[in-house]
Amino acid sequence: MIIVGVSHVSPESVDRVKRVIEEIRPDAVAVELCRRRYEYLTKYNQPKVDILQAIKGNVFLFLFQVILTYFQKSVARKFDIEPGSEMIAAIKKANEIGATVILVDRDLSVTLRRFWKSLSLFEKIKLLLYLVRDIIKSPEVDVNKIAEKNVVDNLLNSFKQTFPKASRVLIDERDLFMALKLIQAMKKHDKIVAVVGAGHKRGLAELIEHLQKEDSQNYEESIRELEEIDSVISILKVISVFIILFLLSFFVLTFVSIGFEAFMRIFLIWFLVNGISASVGACIARAHPLSIIAAFFSAWMTSLNPFIAAGWISGVVEAWIRKPTMEDLNELLNSKKNGEMFNNKFFRVLLVAALTNIGSTIGTMVGSYYILTNFGIEIFKVIKSFI
Repeated sequence: MIIVGVSHVSPESVDRVKRVIEEIRPDAVAVELCRRRYEYLTKYNQPKVDILQAIKGNVFLFLFQVILTYFQKSVARKFDIEPGSEMIAAIKKANEIGATVILVDRDLSVTLRRFWKSLSLFEKIKLLLYLVRDIIKSPEVDVNKIAEKNVVDNLLNSFKQTFPKASRVLIDERDLFMALKLIQAMKKHDKIVAVVGAGHKRGLAELIEHLQKEDSQNYEESIRELEEIDSVISILKVISVFIILFLLSFFVLTFVSIGFEAFMRIFLIWFLVNGISASVGACIARAHPLSIIAAFFSAWMTSLNPFIAAGWISGVVEAWIRKPTMEDLNELLNSKKNGEMFNNKFFRVLLVAALTNIGSTIGTMVGSYYILTNFGIEIFKVIKSFI
């Protein structure tokens, strides 16, 4: 097996891939792609995105994917090349010499969902800020040097120190997944050229050697484990539901024990703190006035409902007004200037939904703290009077 480490946005990598495959003439070429990315790169199946589903799903994860794709494309444009060109070159060259094309990477959606679940709220915010900072600064990158061993090691070490959990999912788990797939391929093919990102090359080589020594037969089981998405409810969600139930109980008990007037004062504080925080988030995203109003008037209710978010409502209103299309998404990913990205209809809707949710979360925490500590009601005495 010959492992070729490449940069995903380097013209030099395309030439290296063609040259190695032509010289080795393997009977199989393995590429760092899953079925979804293979179909996208070969134009076999272009995905369609429903903006409303993106808002109602994990809007932060989708926003992260968009920013990451935009960043990769912006770097690639500096070198007049499309991201994934080295993989396309490997597939075309394999077809030319009659070699089998093997897809060895884990499904992109599985990787991203496992990756997002591994991050804490602070790490998610920090990661998005890192990406936005890089987009705004537009750092100079010599991608032709990325395949060099010392450069790769430095990049990986830096990433692992900054985002240790993310590196485990994006690098270590995928290294193991691809190593298992490649070992299976080696049992069927005599000569293989594997084209992978430079950051995976050393880890793959070490894992393949180690796994072959173990001579394990549980490769399929190990692969299935790496494809599972942890469905365990996070501690943060449990705490959030507990706080919401506690607040609902608090409002009801307050209304019963001290009367309507005091209850309305508490409700007004809750309404204003949540509404202002959510609408400020929408304002930062430069939302339409109607979306800001929707965020303001819905935040108090969505903060007490774990099944709906203020960002859903402001995002849906923003989408109704701006009517983003797949063409807007394509224009977003191919934007040449940062201003084009932030003015894009598709990106604006996502940003409105995301920042409204952040504002609403802050409002919930601030409102809860203020009411429970400064309103002069001893909640435990109120609860005790009903026991």
